[in-house]
This record gives sequence, C-alpha cells and structure tokens, in this order.
Amino acid sequence: MCGIVGIVGKQDVNLGLYDALTMLQHRGQDAAGIMTCNNGKFAQQKAVGLVKDVFRTRHMQRLVGNMGIGHVRYPTAGSTGPALAQPFYVNSPYGIALAHNGNLTNTRQLSEDLFRADLRHVNTDSDSEVLLNVFAHELQLQGKLKPEPEDIFKAVEGVHKRVRGGYAVVGMIASYGVMAFRDPHGIRPLVFGYRDTDRGREYMIASESVALDVLGYKLMRDVAPGEAIFITSDGDLHTRQCAEAPECSPCIFEHVYFARPDSIMDGVSVYKARLRQGEKLADKILRERPDHDIDVVIPIPDSSRVAGQAMAHVLGVKFREGLVKNRYIGRTFIMPGQTLRRKSVRQKLNVIDLEFRDKNVMLVDDSIVRGTTCQQIIMMAREAGARKVYFASAAPAVKYPNVYGIDMPSAAELIAHGRTEQEVCEAIGADWLVYQDLHDLVAASGEGNSEIKKFDCAVFDGSYVTGDVDAAYLDDLETARGERVKAGRERLLAQSDNAMVGINNDD
Repeated sequence: MCGIVGIVGKQDVNLGLYDALTMLQHRGQDAAGIMTCNNGKFAQQKAVGLVKDVFRTRHMQRLVGNMGIGHVRYPTAGSTGPALAQPFYVNSPYGIALAHNGNLTNTRQLSEDLFRADLRHVNTDSDSEVLLNVFAHELQLQGKLKPEPEDIFKAVEGVHKRVRGGYAVVGMIASYGVMAFRDPHGIRPLVFGYRDTDRGREYMIASESVALDVLGYKLMRDVAPGEAIFITSDGDLHTRQCAEAPECSPCIFEHVYFARPDSIMDGVSVYKARLRQGEKLADKILRERPDHDIDVVIPIPDSSRVAGQAMAHVLGVKFREGLVKNRYIGRTFIMPGQTLRRKSVRQKLNVIDLEFRDKNVMLVDDSIVRGTTCQQIIMMAREAGARKVYFASAAPAVKYPNVYGIDMPSAAELIAHGRTEQEVCEAIGADWLVYQDLHDLVAASGEGNSEIKKFDCAVFDGSYVTGDVDAAYLDDLETARGERVKAGRERLLAQSDNAMVGINNDD
C-alpha cells in the first residue's frame, strides 16, 4: 500500500507535491520521493524515511518545474532500502518517470517477457519498475517523435492487456505531461481534481481526495477502473477508457483501515462507511447478547474511533478514550517484521487506568490481522484493572492473503486462518470476541454508492477479483516472502554487528 500524487500547475509544484505526500503519509512510511520536470529535464529526490526527513530546503530548491509526481512507500516484508524508493525512471522513449500503488500478480512472467521479447532491463525486484518498463515499451511501439494523447492511451491499452493485479499509477513524460491510470477492476484508489488560479487551471491526481482538499483543489471524480488521463504540460486534460471490460471492484480494506476517514473513494465517504460499520456491529451485539454487561466502549486509535463512537451510541453505553497514542510511532501494521511490531505496541499506546479499572470494557479495532497488537492491548487493559475485556472487530476475520498491495501474503501469519472465532478469542486473551459479518461490511460501504456492485473482499472470503490467483501462486508468494524476510533479518543483524564494531572501535 502506497500513496501517489501528480500535479500539473502554472508554477513550481514542488511544495504542492511535498504537502500532498505529507497528507498521504499514512499510506506509507518506509520511503518517499518526488520527481519534477523543467524544460525537459528531470530533477529527483528520494530516500528511505518519512516525508519530513527525506526533503530538505536544498532539495526543494532544485526540484523545480510546473509538473511533477510523488510517492510514499509502504514496505513489504524484507523489501526495504533506497533502491526501491519511487518514482522510477527510464530514459527511453522520451524519458518517463512512474510511481505506483498496488501489486502485480504476473510480475514473474512480465519480467521474463521484458527481457526476452522487449529487450528491456529491470534493475530491481520491484513490480513498479516492471510496470514502468511495460508502459515504456508499449509507448515506444507507437513510433512517434512527439507523443499525442492518443499514443498515451494506446500504450495504456497495451498495459491493461499484459498486466494483471491491482495498480493505480501516476507517471510523467519529459516535456509532454503527466498521465495516470487505474487497473480495470479499480482495486486501488485514484482521484483527480482541479483549482483555478489567476494564471490558469491546475490539475492534481492523488490516491485520496484528502490530499486535494488540503491544497485547495476541487474533486472532479475518481479515475474510473481501466481509465487513463493525460494532462499536457500546458494544462490540457484528456481522458479515455482503455480497458475492454472494466468492472468497479474497489478494495474494501481501504474503508476498514488504510484510508483517512475524511477521504472519499469511488463516491463513498470513508467516514460514513466506518460509522455504518460501528452501527452494524452494535446491532450484531444486541442480537447475540441483548443483556450484555458492557460498561464502556474504548477504541484502539486511530482508525477504529469512528466505528467505536457509532457502536457505543447504538448500544447506549459510554464511549471513552482509554488509550493514548504516541504520534511519533508509525503504524504497527505496516512495520516490517513481527518483532518490531511487538516492540512498537507499548511504545505506541499508553493506558489511562481510570477508564479501565473495575469495568467491563469493549475494545474496538478496525480489524484483527496477525493478532499481535490486540493481544498486547488486552493484556494492558487487564493490567489497568479491567474486570472483563471484550474485543470487537469492525471487519470480518482476515483469513486469506492479500495479493494486491497489502503486506499480508502469508496465510500462516493471519491469526484467523484455520481457527474458529472461539480459538481466536482464546489466542488473543479476550473474554469475548465479536467479528463484523461480511455482508454487513459490504453493506456499510455499498450504501455510500449503490453503483458499486462488488468489492474486493479477498482477505475475508478468498475470492480474488482478477481471477488469476490460485493455490500455486499463493504458495510461490509465501516462499518468496519467506526468503525476503530471511534476507531482511540478515541485513539487520549485519547492521547491528557493524554498529557494535563501530562502538568498540570508538572505545
């Protein structure tokens, strides 16, 4: 899961890109990058770290130009380091930069085809670089000295025919403009909008509408599944449907966890969707335990707060903030490594004892993935004096790997995989566990836009909307992930050993 942005303005867009990436920081905390274009020349800054740490004044001074793209990266297990920071760049044809959110499911075949048939070199194991080279090859096939919008759209058509998986893309072609496109299922989110200035109209593309809001852009609409847009360097907007049979099947986990509540995706208010999640969860509690003894509902900050408020209101019990979050600790779900996640929980959250002592507490979280966080929080609640600790998940049980850009590809890591609800309850140490029903979760999002007939719910029901994911693919993915994890641990150990050598040398 990553955040992407592209801007075509009437003056330098570097500060706008920086501000937009800051608003999208929740989508990725591993690395950040910006690339701009001025008079046909690209300027770039990217590195591992948060947006505020990657960019300094000296970087912004050279990131000039009226168009540019940016990226914040969310790491997959073992896949970290500056070489994987985006945007990526190829010099042929024209000079193309690209940033990508999502995950391709046929990367191996594409890499082979790029090498043997397209005669293109891929320098990393990133599927984003593969995607860039596929697009570059398809654009080169148009054979134009100067690409027109029609050529861009033809290239995207070629990408859709070759590429499988979930992807939302922003790219930039030196001297010509910024383009963006979305996979034919619309799995990963992408929106665009405009603002009018005294110099003319400016356009912006982003993963979430909140980035447009903060910079004063008016949301036009989502980029449709399979659609491509191209904004020339002069500010002319062109759009085209480039897929043969597009179907809107957005990832419902965006509404559960990843997206900011003040964003709108595919016409659905994330805030309203989470309110409805809480209401439906409360309805289930009242059906199953009409005589419940819940004294207080306490959310696990931040993404479960909205659902928790709605749930407490329907149940008619108190809603209290019993857990205080350290804002300077990253989101534990996207931390690379289970040990780091465990260490981060107590650093990230502190208990207000008064809200727990001698009470039957209902903790609410957006979901339960590995179970590490909720297990420790339940333990913290008991240490704070809670009489009973119940746990509610605003999402159904996460039982299956995600293959479209969220780092949970190994079923063995998912606490609900192969376990009953009662077994999960015992594993996390709760007195009672209640999961959202899948049909209620779908209804909570679907009520926001009746035109969406299907959501990608693969992590809950194992049904992959692209139709190309089977057991063999998942086995290969798990094996590859295990190798990356092992390599990542070895790098961390090596870094630790080197650090100790340095300390000893200093002594």
